Amino acid sequence: MSQNDGGSHHPETSSSQNVAGMVAKELVSLSITNSHPPQRHQDDLFSQPPPPPPPPVITNNEGVIAFDITEKFRKATGTLQPGELVKDGFFTLFESVGALEIMDPKMDSGCLAPGESLDEDYDVARPLLPVEVLGIIDQLLSLEMAWHMGYPLSQTLLTNVYIERMLNPEPENLTDADFIRGRKNQEERDPMHAVLRAYCLGLVKTCWYVNERIKFEHYYEEEDFVTNTYHRSLLENIDQEEIVDEIMGVRKMVHGLRHHITDEMAQALGFRLEFRTAFLRVIELAELRSNPDSMSLPWSQMLAVWEAIDKSRPLGTPVPESFSTKIQRRLASTMPPRPIVKLSADETYEHFKKLIKDGLTVLDVLKYEDPQSLLNFVMTFQAQKPQPMVYIRTLLQSFLFKDMVILGRLSIRRILDDDLCLIVLPSSRHLDPTNDLVEAPHHPHYAIAHQMELFRQRAAQSYLDIFRAFCQNRCRIRRTLLHSIQDWEMVQMDAEEIDGLLQHQIEEKPLIIHEDIPDAQPSYYIPLASWAYLYKLRLMEWRVQLGFELEIYAADELAGMYWYLSSLSRSRVRLIERIKFFVNHRYADYQANRPNNLSVSTTSSEAQFAKTKSWLRQAGHEAAATAEFADALSHLYTVLLREKLIVPPPRPYGNPELRHQVRMKGLDTIGLPEFPSVEEFQAGAEQAHIPSPKLLEKAIAALARVKRRFTELGEMGQEKVFTFNCHDRWKEENRNVVKSVIAANVLISTLKERVEDEEKGTRGMKVGIENPAERHHDWWALPVFTSKELE
Repeated sequence: MSQNDGGSHHPETSSSQNVAGMVAKELVSLSITNSHPPQRHQDDLFSQPPPPPPPPVITNNEGVIAFDITEKFRKATGTLQPGELVKDGFFTLFESVGALEIMDPKMDSGCLAPGESLDEDYDVARPLLPVEVLGIIDQLLSLEMAWHMGYPLSQTLLTNVYIERMLNPEPENLTDADFIRGRKNQEERDPMHAVLRAYCLGLVKTCWYVNERIKFEHYYEEEDFVTNTYHRSLLENIDQEEIVDEIMGVRKMVHGLRHHITDEMAQALGFRLEFRTAFLRVIELAELRSNPDSMSLPWSQMLAVWEAIDKSRPLGTPVPESFSTKIQRRLASTMPPRPIVKLSADETYEHFKKLIKDGLTVLDVLKYEDPQSLLNFVMTFQAQKPQPMVYIRTLLQSFLFKDMVILGRLSIRRILDDDLCLIVLPSSRHLDPTNDLVEAPHHPHYAIAHQMELFRQRAAQSYLDIFRAFCQNRCRIRRTLLHSIQDWEMVQMDAEEIDGLLQHQIEEKPLIIHEDIPDAQPSYYIPLASWAYLYKLRLMEWRVQLGFELEIYAADELAGMYWYLSSLSRSRVRLIERIKFFVNHRYADYQANRPNNLSVSTTSSEAQFAKTKSWLRQAGHEAAATAEFADALSHLYTVLLREKLIVPPPRPYGNPELRHQVRMKGLDTIGLPEFPSVEEFQAGAEQAHIPSPKLLEKAIAALARVKRRFTELGEMGQEKVFTFNCHDRWKEENRNVVKSVIAANVLISTLKERVEDEEKGTRGMKVGIENPAERHHDWWALPVFTSKELE
């Protein structure tokens, strides 16, 4: 409140100024230049016994005189009211927090324990035994894997004293890259030092390549990987071939020492050096994106060598003193000190083995057959448990998208046209390559080529984003899919406009789809819009299903979300049936007008129609089975809610409308399929007009059809279900879905018996929800029944 013109002051303002004056007076006396501190008064605000004498001041400057200001500080702060703050205007928040961190061992990397030195005391020049070199290398392997798993270099490889001395100061050439600097040319390097140096050279160079590959691709540092090198150059200026030559030379030297260090030890060291050269070779060949068979050779070599390394682990002796968190003090980081990440030998073995196997598997993506097989490859590869590591996922991105050349040899147009041809436009004038040869602006072929090119430009990025999204971690996939759904809504609208323009150019006639319906109106095919709508529906389904996998939904929401999944799948079934109708009609026209001679173009057209029919058949089977399985689980959870076996938690600040709004956020702007209101959502999930026994009967009947459909799909070959290069993974997923169907049937039958038993009922039953690790398939969450009768 401001003062009045008469100069009078409010009592509160005067009192506050007096307190501030007292504080300022007391703080002045705290100056270190005041050599005569006042005596402690008897009426001190803090009537406590005298404190112990202060610790001796450690200083080498004789001109500094230190005083204990504890009592003065207490007296000054004692005049402040609770909550009152005295702060210099130039003392920033950063400095305030920094002051709080000082001498806190959890926050201050420079905080030293009594008798502790600032830097590590380890002598890198000391002689090393072969078993010690082996032990250090195995420790480095564990730290390397921890880095691949997402831990920063400051907690992993940069805690090694040998690597730190090699990288700091930055080496200018291969000779400088040594943990013992300033060697005389004629001075011989100790053989074990040479082995460790060669291994570290290969390791650091590999890390640089991996780091650069990950930074170049799409990833999320806060979720996946830490690319920070803390101003340490990872030998980026030293040529890879020089390092490989150095490692090979040391391998020959180790082979010559086998009589001195035993054959077993020489082999163990040689395997580890070979592992480094193989890894560098893998990275080199990955840039080519061609000939996956030759690219697989170094991966296979790594796998064989890794098994040999694992068998020789017991030979090594760890040297824990060669690793130190004190090195973190010299790194360019604002992070507080963190402990070294330690993986067990078994964990290191399993993670490296999976990394190598995934590296071998990911090469199969280069064997292109058709876009749907490519999509199935990416989805099944990324759905593995545990998910492939970040480096492998970025390799997959590189193979798919680098330089906007798909798989190293295909144009984006080729992929898009293949997909359109496979799903909606077999042997179509839309995709006829001769359209591009016509230059007359008024010619129909020119107009078709122009409009199709506009559509490709609009849809290309959205199409590629589907593949890119599935290269991320599972949580990020689900978040990304929401943006993709909204984008595909716009693609569908643009496609409808282009379809309308093309109808005139190709002289399309509308058809009556359902002739048995009175007053049915004829419809145009709109193939481009149908294609976009199909992908939008698939994205919406995948997003809902990932919600089950990631345990996004509460137990009392499962009935509603499975009903919503069923609704989306049924929309996809109807769309596929519509596409199938027009494709069959076009095929009938083609059959009626095809030439008698079997030319190359005729054979190609027949093959295109056959592939499209095959794809639509399996897609319709899968969509119908998904819809009915989701219906069955929705009925199951609805009955569990009715029987109070699943009880919604209290939500004092929420209501169904708000929860529906939050759960469906971002989808309410979608035109098709029609967004369900909260009333429609509740009515669909609750099925209030159907008794519980009848609802469970419907679920059991649906599961029988689901099992039959998925079994039929599983018996189809890879050419029928479009799973080239990933058929084994796809079949395993399909088998897991069938297992879920069988388990759901048992649960529903058990519940039906208890519900129909008027005497026993569902008393004594308890229900839980499977966590993803216990499920047969991540997308189908089943309840778990426990009771005395069922145990």
